[in-house]
Amino acid sequence: MIRVALISALLAIMGLTACGPTSPRRAYEECSERARLAAGPRGTVAAGISNEGPRGGLSLEISSDYLLGRDPYTVYDTCFRNLTGAGPTRPLVL
Repeated sequence: MIRVALISALLAIMGLTACGPTSPRRAYEECSERARLAAGPRGTVAAGISNEGPRGGLSLEISSDYLLGRDPYTVYDTCFRNLTGAGPTRPLVL
């Protein structure tokens, strides 16, 4: 019985720690990326020839923020505040 209570308490503490605020550096990285995708879609095209013949590829990233027409600076600010609990410490550079 004590063992179950101890394990439950440990899991609760671990869960609360995982929900803590993100570091400003990490938030800047995540939120900048999200804002860049809100500014417009991003993609790559690849073409080449291998031993097995011609090869090609296409990659396209479109965010819901872009589709909804959200301002990238607002996306960045909101994201940063949600992750850290405070305003951005660095300006967004697109």
